[in-house]
Amino acid sequence: MPDTVWDLNHLWFALMGVLLTGYAVLDGFDLGVGILHLFARTDHDRRILMNSIGPIWDGNEVWLVTFGGAMLAAFPHAYATVFSGFYLAFMLLLFALIFRAVALEFRSKRESAGWRGLFDACFFGSSTLAALLFGVATGNAIQGLKVDATMDYAGSFSDLLGPYPILVGLFTVSLFAMHGSIYLYLKTEGDLQQRIYGWMWKAFFVFLALFVVTSVVSVVAIPSATHNFRHHPWAWAVVVLNVLAVANIPRAIRRHRPGYAFFSSCCSIAALVFLFGAALYPNLVVSSLDAAYNLTIYTAASSHKTLTIMAVIAAIGMPFVLAYTTVVYRVFRGKVKLEPSSY
Repeated sequence: MPDTVWDLNHLWFALMGVLLTGYAVLDGFDLGVGILHLFARTDHDRRILMNSIGPIWDGNEVWLVTFGGAMLAAFPHAYATVFSGFYLAFMLLLFALIFRAVALEFRSKRESAGWRGLFDACFFGSSTLAALLFGVATGNAIQGLKVDATMDYAGSFSDLLGPYPILVGLFTVSLFAMHGSIYLYLKTEGDLQQRIYGWMWKAFFVFLALFVVTSVVSVVAIPSATHNFRHHPWAWAVVVLNVLAVANIPRAIRRHRPGYAFFSSCCSIAALVFLFGAALYPNLVVSSLDAAYNLTIYTAASSHKTLTIMAVIAAIGMPFVLAYTTVVYRVFRGKVKLEPSSY
């Protein structure tokens, strides 16, 4: 196999990791805002929470769309297998993201308490479900899917809801809730900010408990999750950095340095995505039926020419995505203020 093909396959595996990290960090906190939404006491406070992500939530989801498009073009066989296995789950995720958008856009269109209560519940439920499904998908990817020799998923939807994927799903919900609470502390002020200070501590301790449990179960019950660390011991440095980032979050919260805590939360999410990739590599889809059926960055890849063209497009397009994201966050920085046109 030519070295250039090897390089391009690894390049796209890495770029997909970058896209997934961007989505997890950016959409993670606005999913967290939705998860915490019902804890706000008043209609005014709930509007503040919604408007904290109002100008940016749809831009954050561009990273997920780009990730899906990159996977389709670079690794079409893996894309087809994953969608065949997660079809119902992906439809549930699609509806969750749709209803979440509907709740944001329609919630404040009427003064009725019943109307707003309905969309409050919808916003909370769809945000929580989306985070849970992302985690369940991650757990199944690490644990392995019933993929046969024809690259087809041979299991059922209930097979995806095992104890380990559910545990990873709950961990993801807690991670995004903590990430979202820190973001909200940055964007609010006054009494609401003081209440959110308490939310941060509660969300952190729930996250910490699930972080420890999920880590232990992953090491003990999923031996393949640490297989690559024996061949690439330098990857343990990311584990150490992840632990340090997690440990720094309560330190920063206690010192009332929310920006520092948010940065640590972002680093922790980035490290977790890296560890997810390290657990899979060089596979994209792990078969629980036979390791010979695994889809790797080679067996699932597009042609060399396709990967080359995509690399050129990525080199042109990624700077625009990064520039757009930077400008949007700079324009809408600062505390949230309600206006007549606000959500």
